[in-house]
Amino acid sequence: MKRLRGRSRGALVAAAAMCVVAAQPGLPGGTALAGTARAADQPTPYAIDPRATRVEGAETTSTAESLQPGVTYSDSIEPGKRLVYRLDLDEAANAYVSATAAPELDSRVAYGDELTVRMEDSRGKECDSAQARILPPGVYPRPLTASASRTLDGTEDEACREAGPYHVIVERKSKPTSTQEAWKLELRYLSEPKLTGAGPTEAAENWPTASPEPPSDDPERREGGAGFADAVELREGQWTAAIDPGESLFYRVPVDWGQQLFTSADLGGSDGDGVVSGAMSLAVYNPARGLVDSVGSMSYSGKRKSLSTEPAPPVDYANRFSSIADERAMRFAGWYYVRVSLSPEVGEKFGHKPHDLTLRVTVDGEAKDGPGYDGSAGEFDVPDDSSLGQGPAGAEEDNTTMTLVAAGGIGTGTVLVLGLGGWVLVARRREAGR
Repeated sequence: MKRLRGRSRGALVAAAAMCVVAAQPGLPGGTALAGTARAADQPTPYAIDPRATRVEGAETTSTAESLQPGVTYSDSIEPGKRLVYRLDLDEAANAYVSATAAPELDSRVAYGDELTVRMEDSRGKECDSAQARILPPGVYPRPLTASASRTLDGTEDEACREAGPYHVIVERKSKPTSTQEAWKLELRYLSEPKLTGAGPTEAAENWPTASPEPPSDDPERREGGAGFADAVELREGQWTAAIDPGESLFYRVPVDWGQQLFTSADLGGSDGDGVVSGAMSLAVYNPARGLVDSVGSMSYSGKRKSLSTEPAPPVDYANRFSSIADERAMRFAGWYYVRVSLSPEVGEKFGHKPHDLTLRVTVDGEAKDGPGYDGSAGEFDVPDDSSLGQGPAGAEEDNTTMTLVAAGGIGTGTVLVLGLGGWVLVARRREAGR
C-alpha cells in the first residue's frame, strides 16, 4: 500500500483536530484547520496555501479588488477569462505579483495552453508581463507560474513610476481540446522597499558560468511539498524522495546575496517498456516566484536519467538591469523554489507507483551584505541560521495544530487525542525506518 507522506499525515492530524475543536463549546463556529487526506493510491495535487485569502478577479479595472502586500490570495480562472486586480502603489516601492494556476491532475491540456500575468498603470500602460505555457515534449497538467512587476529600475517610462492605482491582469488561454473546467489560482503579492542610497545601475557582465562539482555526501531523505506554501527546505547536498506520476514536488533553498544556486535531478531506474519524452521537468523560481530556469526535455526509457538547470549569476541587486530574463530573476536574496514534475505517462509505461527521485543542490559563494533597504527586506533576505528549520514552510502551524488538539481533547476528546498521538508516533517511526 502506498505510504502517506508527511504532508498527508499533517492533513489527517488537522482533520482530527477539527473534529475535536468542533465539539468544544466556546470556540468560534468559523474556526477551520486546513488540509484533507488524499487517496492513498493517487498523486498529490497542487496545494493552494490554506491561509490564502479568497478574492474574486473582476472583469474591469473599475470594479477590481485591492491586493495587500505580503498576502497570498486564492481564486479560479476559466478558459478565455481575464481577471483584474488592483494595487495601490507609492512612487518608491517595487511590486511583484505572481499567479500559479493548478489544472486538475486528470484534466487534459494542450501545447500552447497559457497563463499570462500583466501589470499596468492607471492609464493602461504595460509595466511588465510574463507567460507560463504548456510546451512539448511534456504536454501534461502541472502547475503554471508567472510573475509580473512594477520595478523602479530605470527601464520603465514615467507612467510606470508614478504613485497611484495599478492593475494586475491574469489571463488564461486554452485550446478547444483541453478540459474546459476552471483552474485553481494562487496569487502572491510582495513589496520590495527602496534603497537607502544610490544603488547600482548596471548588471555585472562577467560571473562564474561553470558548474561546481556536485555534492558527494551521502543523500538524505526529504519528501517534497505540494506547493509553494509548504515547500520543504533543502540545503546544499543530495536529497532523495519518491514522486508519483503526474505529481509536482516543491522545495525551497536559502540563497543569500553573492551566492549562486545550482540544481539537478535524477529519475531512478524502473522496470517497464517504452520511451517517455519530456518525462520529468525541473524549474527554479526566485522569492517572488519569478522563473529563473526550467528544463523538461528529458526522455526516459526506464534507465536512470538526469537533468540540470542552467547556471545563473550570483544574487545581486544589479541583476535587474540585465537584458536576459534568467539573469534578471536573480535580483534578490531569499527563498528560491525548486519544482520537480513527473509526467503521468511514466506511470502508464513504468508503473503507477512512487518513483525514485534524487535532487542535488549546490549553493556556491560567500554570502555578502545586502544593498541597504530602507526598512525591512521582508522575504527578500535570508533568515539567520538560528531561525531556519528543515520542514515545510508551514511547520510551525503543525505545532499549533497539535497544541490545539491537546487543549480541545480535555473531556470528551481525550481518547481521540491519545489515539491520534499513538498513530502519529507509529507513522513517524515507519517514516524514519525508510
